[in-house]
Amino acid sequence: MSVRDALERVTERLDAACARSGRRRDEVALMAVTKFQDRDAVLEAYGAGARLFGESRVQEAAAKYEDLLPALPGAELHMIGSLQANKAKAAAGLFSCIQSVDRPEIIGELAKRAAAFGKRLDLLLELHTGEDSKAGFPDLDSLLRGAEFALSFTASLRLRGLMTMAPYTVDQAPVRASFRALAAARNRLSEHFPEADFSVLSMGMTNDFEIAVEEGSTLVRIGTAIFAEGSR
Repeated sequence: MSVRDALERVTERLDAACARSGRRRDEVALMAVTKFQDRDAVLEAYGAGARLFGESRVQEAAAKYEDLLPALPGAELHMIGSLQANKAKAAAGLFSCIQSVDRPEIIGELAKRAAAFGKRLDLLLELHTGEDSKAGFPDLDSLLRGAEFALSFTASLRLRGLMTMAPYTVDQAPVRASFRALAAARNRLSEHFPEADFSVLSMGMTNDFEIAVEEGSTLVRIGTAIFAEGSR
């Protein structure tokens, strides 16, 4: 199956999930996750209508996108993998949003690097809600502190919402619990920081994005279902 055909099939499933949930289709953004894919796959996805792309590794993303992005009008690139402090400068320069912010150290580094580039960088705070890896803020208290810290850098950072990874399982119960935990955390953050924007809930991948839509996702991250191989 071509990337175009696969993307059309994913879009149809996303349309149906929104309809079942009583949600407008424009409430949910579709990200094409291109890690492990080559530039030709990116161009094919772009030609098929994809405009939001995700990468997990700074070095791979830079090699693929640094000179490609200017040739793709309207394209946007997000970082969705774990970010080390020593990669913050490169990440701040390349990506328009870092979705995987999981500790104050990274927030401070990104604020400094974004300011040096003269840009305002979008952030999502990642909450650990049960996925096998330990990435993400471990609990609501640490997440609240992270949000407060990020909101202190309004000149160079723009906090947009939250991200999580659900457990990789065919059992829907823990998957739904993960997504509901993220939605509940967003509601708590909105209560604590009513002036802030937490409108983005990045949750749902190839194996669970329809459930994520049902639970309120506003951005799904799809790799395997579009490219057959790569990140889920």
